[in-house]
Amino acid sequence: MSYIKDISSLEDKIGYIFTDKNLINQALTHSSFANEKKIKIFGNYERLEFLGDAVLELVSSEYLFREHQNLSEGKLTRLRSSMVCEPALAYCAREIGLEKYIRLGRGEEATGGRDRDSITSDVFEAVIGAIFLDSGLKEAKRFIEDFVMNDLEDKILFSDCKTALQELVQAGKHSDFEYVLVDEFGPDHNKTFSVEVVLDGKVVGKGEGKTKKAAEQKAAMEAIKTIRKN
Repeated sequence: MSYIKDISSLEDKIGYIFTDKNLINQALTHSSFANEKKIKIFGNYERLEFLGDAVLELVSSEYLFREHQNLSEGKLTRLRSSMVCEPALAYCAREIGLEKYIRLGRGEEATGGRDRDSITSDVFEAVIGAIFLDSGLKEAKRFIEDFVMNDLEDKILFSDCKTALQELVQAGKHSDFEYVLVDEFGPDHNKTFSVEVVLDGKVVGKGEGKTKKAAEQKAAMEAIKTIRKN
């Protein structure tokens, strides 16, 4: 997968047009690309990610404080941590195809950086920071509410889907379940694992990841959705 140079399609997806295009270009630039192209030392997304992380914490904290008035400080903290954890933000990023716009160096591209949760989640936070600098808190808040707070119940599961699935199965009338590794592909330095969750003899969830644990977490989330629907 190669990156898309024209950011106008990304702006269409998120419903925001940047006044300062340098900000969104910086938000999409990984340090490997900046080093390769000899861009200035702060030409990658890392500083914008730092800012975006703070804006995201503020907006998500306010949202949870307002929407869950009966929860204690400890429960609010755990809830916020689960909804803005790395896998959840990477999921948010992929929902808008953000990974296709990330500018990576050749080495990072070759080793699967475009599919790495750590990079996609960082870029997502950098985009928040870029919007904040470009237009202020109102637009950054709108972006977060549209692309993080939506479908919140499912995204919260990313904190620990495997534990949540275990509890759901134990509370229901199901027999035990198992994770089955059905495939692994790619070179040794960049393997992808494919896992299925089998419950009562049926496949109820599938997931892929760069580690078996990551694949199991994604399969567990799909399994939870399936069980809830049924």
